[in-house]
Amino acid sequence: MPETIADMPRHVREELARRLRRTKRAYRKQDVQVVEKPLLKRAVSASALGNCMEWFDFGVYSYLAATIGKVFFPGASPGAQLISSFATFAAAFVVRPLGGLVFGPLGDRVGRQKVLATTMIMMAAGTFSIGLIPSYATIGIAAPILLLLARMVQGFSTGGEYGGATTFVAEYSPDRRRGFLSSWLDFGTFVGYALGSALVTVLNTVFTEDQMLSYGWRLPFLIAGPLGVIGLYMRLKLEESPAFQQQLDEHEKSLAQDSVGSEFKTIVKEHWRPLLICMGLVLLYNVTNYMVTGYLPTYQTETLDRSQTSADVLVLIGMVWIVLLITFLGRLSDHIGRRPLYAGAAAAMIVLAIPAFLLIKAHGTWPPIFGVLILSTLLACFAAPSAATLPALFPTAVRYAAMGIGFNFAVAAFGGTTPLITETLVNATGDKLIPAYYLMVAGVIGLITVKFLPESAQLPLNGSQPMVASAEEQQELIDTSQDLYQYAKQNTPPAASNQQPQ
Repeated sequence: MPETIADMPRHVREELARRLRRTKRAYRKQDVQVVEKPLLKRAVSASALGNCMEWFDFGVYSYLAATIGKVFFPGASPGAQLISSFATFAAAFVVRPLGGLVFGPLGDRVGRQKVLATTMIMMAAGTFSIGLIPSYATIGIAAPILLLLARMVQGFSTGGEYGGATTFVAEYSPDRRRGFLSSWLDFGTFVGYALGSALVTVLNTVFTEDQMLSYGWRLPFLIAGPLGVIGLYMRLKLEESPAFQQQLDEHEKSLAQDSVGSEFKTIVKEHWRPLLICMGLVLLYNVTNYMVTGYLPTYQTETLDRSQTSADVLVLIGMVWIVLLITFLGRLSDHIGRRPLYAGAAAAMIVLAIPAFLLIKAHGTWPPIFGVLILSTLLACFAAPSAATLPALFPTAVRYAAMGIGFNFAVAAFGGTTPLITETLVNATGDKLIPAYYLMVAGVIGLITVKFLPESAQLPLNGSQPMVASAEEQQELIDTSQDLYQYAKQNTPPAASNQQPQ
């Protein structure tokens, strides 16, 4: 076997050989897409900014959950206020699948870029409007109703945001670096969360409780307006992804002519296996995500009776740690594969969830920090490969829609409900380790899912041409394909080579 072939990972060699058998020739220049670096940089930065803005809002809402409960549900007990606030938080996730069902097929028809610009406008408007809603004391029951409506606008737009952003960046990224480049999306996610939580921590330190209840809580939401304008400008400057352009050039638009209902049925019928894998990975990632980012600040203040500032700072440390780790883990997934990273972290969560929460419950400064760092490291291991792994499960023609369905249904059912369910169970049972048990169950489901996950590191996306970062890589891949094609021809038994398909 030639050295160029022997050095390739086995799954890459097998997929390349399969594609060459289908085309009955080695690659030529027109078969390998070279990504333009300026376009790639703009695609990654504009998509990451949308995630940053989305999670800025989530960070703000999670850290202000107790305050929002007092502003919009003043007549309830403290526990009921908190649960009502988390219920409003969860309501946004109920409409996420609807957003996915609308924006996903639309993204497969008219293009990723146009839909991502639309979701940016809606997200900014929903977040900004929360900062303008009068309190319950001013307009009564209309206040929580308006809050609910604003959250539903956010949820509807988010239904098309993450699936579209991951699809867009994955379709722009060279195959060898897709894990690293796609991890910048979730880098934006946790930068946004860290910025939102840091801002609330500063406001809680600077303002008194009365000032926060009066006007201080509004300030972080109002910042979303200017951020949305910047994000919209960047997304309007984007060009459509190469994979989508290739699909249009080859007139592979049969699904694009179908109705939304017909496309939904096609995806569920023909792609149910990758859809279930997608949902299992999303469950693993997002239960951990919302446990750490959505529930942990409140868990510390309401269940462990810690001060708001110490709770905020502790989770912020975890977010900064994830920001430092995530792109390195994305690069690691390009080298060792997505499956080992997911499997190792899922197994570690089953083992370490209880020790992590015992450390978080402990007195002192360092034990809680170590506990949060354990959970944050596991979360980074799930987040880093996700934006590269999930889009690779589906072909180009249905990728946006399938991501919208799989991702949003899983997040709605298991992710966004995590703070609400966990807080309810802790209140009902009095067991402060309920969050750890919840994470262990997610780890088991994730480990089972990874068993069925096909490895996609360094491979072209399903239904797309190979993508490379330079003309040198293009020529290298062409030469390798020639070696592999000749080797396969020389080592194919005559009977097999003459066999006709049945």
